Amino acid sequence: MDIAQHPTPPMATGHRTITPSILYVGTPVALLTTANEDGTDNLAPISSVWALGQIVVLGLGAEGQTARNLRERSDLVISLPSPDMWEHVERLAPLTGRFPVPPGKPAGCRYEADKFGVAGLAPQRSELVRPSRVAGCPLQFEARAARVSQGVADWYVTVEAEVLRVHADPAVVVPGTQHIDPAAWSPLIYNFRHYFGLGPELGHSHRTDTPRSA
Repeated sequence: MDIAQHPTPPMATGHRTITPSILYVGTPVALLTTANEDGTDNLAPISSVWALGQIVVLGLGAEGQTARNLRERSDLVISLPSPDMWEHVERLAPLTGRFPVPPGKPAGCRYEADKFGVAGLAPQRSELVRPSRVAGCPLQFEARAARVSQGVADWYVTVEAEVLRVHADPAVVVPGTQHIDPAAWSPLIYNFRHYFGLGPELGHSHRTDTPRSA
């Protein structure tokens, strides 16, 4: 074994036992568009999202308009904003598309019907589903909720959504391929309620389709 290539990991320095109020250790932000009963769009930011192959798993507040819409209408769009869009995302944070405002919403939350307008974002027509994509987001997934499940705690639900079509800005695609270029694409990261982008690349997985030399 080449010791220079496999340095000894640092020794533990002694951990503290803490009780943080939230555990957002650094997760991507997504903007979810769902269809209201009257056919209009509801737009909501979330930070509990991860993928299993072509399935995207979402964590949502059980009493919000997004969860209500997905229980009744399965179409949705998952738009992934870039770091420079964080202020638009934050404008959505205190808004709800449900009236009256559900009692479980944080203090200061208010109802807003035109979330696209208030956030300074523009809708973009989808191809396979009813809700709109968010123009300007480098990645947009048209999807359909296959299952909406009550969480272990009654205040949230989990949604398993099958991605039907992926729209990608050419700037984040490896030319001549179907692959997203991880050096060109940078998600907006929600890190303990602060917004971040990615730092420099450290390396890649042995399973990557887009390897690069050091």
